[in-house]
Amino acid sequence: MNQKKSQQLFAKAQNFLPGGVNSPVRAFGAVGGTPPFIESAKGARVFDADNNEFIDFVASWGPMILGHAHPAIISAVQKTAENGMSFGAPTSLEIELASRVVNAVPSIEKVRFVNSGTEATMSAIRLARGFTGRTKILKFAGCYHGHSDLLLAQAGSGIATFGLPDTPGVPAGAVEETLTAPYNDLDAVKEVYEKFPGEIAAIILEPVAANMGVILPKDGFLQGLRRLSTQHGSLLIFDEVITGFRLGLGGAQAHFDVMPDLTCLGKIIGGGMPVGAYGGRAEIMGHIAPEGPVYQAGTLSGNPLAMAAGIAMLDELAKAGVYEQLDFLGEKLATGIGEAAEAAGIPVQQSRVASLLGMFFCESPVNDYAGAKNSNTARFGEFFHAMLENGIYLAPSQFEACFVSLAHTEEDIEAMIAAAKKVMQTL
Repeated sequence: MNQKKSQQLFAKAQNFLPGGVNSPVRAFGAVGGTPPFIESAKGARVFDADNNEFIDFVASWGPMILGHAHPAIISAVQKTAENGMSFGAPTSLEIELASRVVNAVPSIEKVRFVNSGTEATMSAIRLARGFTGRTKILKFAGCYHGHSDLLLAQAGSGIATFGLPDTPGVPAGAVEETLTAPYNDLDAVKEVYEKFPGEIAAIILEPVAANMGVILPKDGFLQGLRRLSTQHGSLLIFDEVITGFRLGLGGAQAHFDVMPDLTCLGKIIGGGMPVGAYGGRAEIMGHIAPEGPVYQAGTLSGNPLAMAAGIAMLDELAKAGVYEQLDFLGEKLATGIGEAAEAAGIPVQQSRVASLLGMFFCESPVNDYAGAKNSNTARFGEFFHAMLENGIYLAPSQFEACFVSLAHTEEDIEAMIAAAKKVMQTL
């Protein structure tokens, strides 16, 4: 595969950008080599500076669930941009998108838009502390909730990829109120509550962990967290930045029928534009300024371009048959990858829910961060580069997810499976 231009661009970028990138995983540090510099994308394909074409299973880390450059979203953004790109003032588009979010997500009665998933989780934590009058937060090892100081304790995603400590630049005081437990371990959560009675403001987690690879909640885990948080007067926060509108219009909470007190959203609700949101019961959301005393603000929050893109996105996702098609394609891909690994005699653990997939090169089932870290990351790196050579664009880290979009055809899925069969035989 020719990468001459990408190599030149990467070398030039390192003169101006730390590591040559604006987000660490893009530098290919976990797999080695040069990242392709993408110039355009359409449907299920991305095209790089060297005119290489790839079938894309990264989907901009999830939000391109309709595929790239979807006509409805492009039209909405173009039309809105003609009237101005930012006002720092209310617009009717905010109301339109908010009403769609409230109507779709079961636990949300009111919502506040922000600019990223990091802002959403950071703000939800502040709100939980302000509402409960408590300071401690319980999170799970390997769950990533953005890069705010208080949540970079045993985080996944880039932290897992690069094996960074928890983490340079974050003072000990910033995380001293952040407690951690293993994902899928209710007994550990009970022990934390016993050790800190009446002190925990909230539990925050990804209902499906998708930043230490994809790890599904065990039966009863989410239900147990709901029960324990209620029993101890804590809030339950679902970080649905990845699962929101990915597992269905109602997100993971509707899929698993477990209602959190607060929900964090991002990615998909912006249709590819920078956006995030947090929402929940009106009683809790009423504590946010200007209605209440908990302060949070942002000049670009509710940006009209992001709102227009989000409206178009959610309207498309509300159409009949959308999630059935995504589930069909996701199941077809998971089955094919499993068969390819089995035929090659390669131990692979797979996880899937709807169109969100993960795989680990290891022999034992993966239920938590410790299990994820035992996977063969070197083998994943070999697999990743061989798939790239065969025209398949995957996330450049064992600890990320694979996303299927509505733009993928059955032929695209079959091409991915065929490439996997070929590559698995060489590992």
